Amino acid sequence: MGRHSLPDDRPARAAGAAGAGATGQTGGTGGGDGAGGGRLRRRTVALATVLVLAVAGGVGLAARNGLLSTGPDCDDAGGRLDVVASPDIAPALREIADDLRAQRVTSDGNCLDVRVTARENSVVATSLATARNTPDFDVWIADSSVWTERAKGSGDGVPLLSAGGVASSPVTLATAPAAARTLGWPSRTHSWAQLAALAGEPGKLRLGSADPARSATGLLALAGISVSTRGPESDTRIAATAKALSARTSDTDGAVPRTLALDPADASRADRNDAVFLSEQAAFTHNRKTSDDKDLRLLYPSDGVPRLDYPYHLVDERRQSTDQSRAAVRFMGLLGNRDALDVLQKHGFRTADAPAAATDSLVRTAGGQAPQPYAQASAGPAGRPSSELIAQTLGMWTITVQSARLTTVVDASGSMAAPVPGRDGQSRMDVTKASLIQALRQFTAEDEVGLWDFATTLDGDRDYRRLVPTAELGSPVRGGTTHRARLNAAFARLAPVPGGATGLYDTTLAAWQEAQKGYVPGKFNAVVILTDGSNQDQASIGRAALISRLQALADPQRPVPLIAIAVGPDADRDDIHEIARTTGGAGYQVSDPAEIQVVILKAIMTAGDTARAAANAP
Repeated sequence: MGRHSLPDDRPARAAGAAGAGATGQTGGTGGGDGAGGGRLRRRTVALATVLVLAVAGGVGLAARNGLLSTGPDCDDAGGRLDVVASPDIAPALREIADDLRAQRVTSDGNCLDVRVTARENSVVATSLATARNTPDFDVWIADSSVWTERAKGSGDGVPLLSAGGVASSPVTLATAPAAARTLGWPSRTHSWAQLAALAGEPGKLRLGSADPARSATGLLALAGISVSTRGPESDTRIAATAKALSARTSDTDGAVPRTLALDPADASRADRNDAVFLSEQAAFTHNRKTSDDKDLRLLYPSDGVPRLDYPYHLVDERRQSTDQSRAAVRFMGLLGNRDALDVLQKHGFRTADAPAAATDSLVRTAGGQAPQPYAQASAGPAGRPSSELIAQTLGMWTITVQSARLTTVVDASGSMAAPVPGRDGQSRMDVTKASLIQALRQFTAEDEVGLWDFATTLDGDRDYRRLVPTAELGSPVRGGTTHRARLNAAFARLAPVPGGATGLYDTTLAAWQEAQKGYVPGKFNAVVILTDGSNQDQASIGRAALISRLQALADPQRPVPLIAIAVGPDADRDDIHEIARTTGGAGYQVSDPAEIQVVILKAIMTAGDTARAAANAP
């Protein structure tokens, strides 16, 4: 395979449009119809072959096959590569790029000119997920695959092509020396759940973190706590831990070490922490610059330590020129060379292909010491949180920290009586009710939740009924009970209406308008609508008119995203997604109503990202 195996019929970046409106995601296989789409797909397949050769087989193999050229003579015009990287790894990447530039390393005869810009991972992920602007970079190296999932958004974001990982670093608990002694460091180990329990007891452990909505380190640690905490009241305990942590969060990872009580004189200060969630690499960087008495001590939880994996992605590769995409492949391959690995290790990173392996000197500098299990970076379920768990954790964090105001709208049409396969005769409504009751346990007393149901002509000429007003779950109601108990009972009473059809559009508009009128500043306001069908009320507002009304009524200062969940095979996810995204929300599909709890939390995560992007837009 030679130079012409990757044809490029499109203009270079200066004339090409990237990002906005693109479809597809990781894998970069999306493309248009017709001959142009075919060329894009063929080019992506060809580039994927180069990635396999360059990454799996090494740069040497790729060079022997004529894919990557080397030599002192080069054309400076075509080797420019713009890389956006996580702030912690950007200095190491710049050092590597400078060395390559000094050596006049080439890609296809062009001098490789890599320009590295540091940007906060959450900002990049949100920008790619919403596709608001054309990306001004060719490669993205985040600190965690968490951000890749976030960048997917609801499926409308900028496509990314994965090329493997660059480095790794375990997520740990970093403590001040005095707190380390109290915790029995280094001989005593703790699970995530034990550490969370200590943080929940007044006076035991002041625990801090970077905001999990902006920090993969904070989010992975919180997910570790979630999977490690067991028992009938586990949801409540996890939410309590998140609430306590929210009072001691920093905006960025870089600010976290400064919150520790490293000076004995600061031990009594209420704004100082005894311990923080921190990556091994961040602790390494801190300790390398301080004296021994202010060095951090690292605890590696015994039930598994998740890791930052620094994934390497080509950004909207279909819109890159051949020179740009091949330079990106070239740089990825060179990051696996011994010289580059030495630079990464010098900056405190472990290798990507052997994430548990680290030199003793790296661990000692970072503050680790045997018998802490630092060589088992990903052992145990708490060390390998799934993407679903990550999304649930972030959704839980959003509603726990910000508090939520949700109007829940449930389809009560006759089709909700249909049995769910594999559920022992339970109907769609039965499983939906159980999932909603389970989801309600994730919410705190300060969260506000209400309930509507809908079919056709359910209340006179109206397709909907307001069953329970939207109010704080902890507020008292008649009979000496709480709003939470009343809502639980109302969920349990939900039943399909025999012969009722799906009055979706009028209900959607009415629920959304009421939620907007009742908007509470400072809370996450949203409407959650669940339906197993498409609109069947022929007398209702039409789809185009509904979207037009939502657009006209939307107020950026009072955002109320619509989270629409299509339940079962007969629901039209594309229809509700198009409607929901008009409000900053999205549509989702579940084959089994039991998945509703998970999807609600994932949807809250995505809607929260969209709201943050809108708030930060120029």
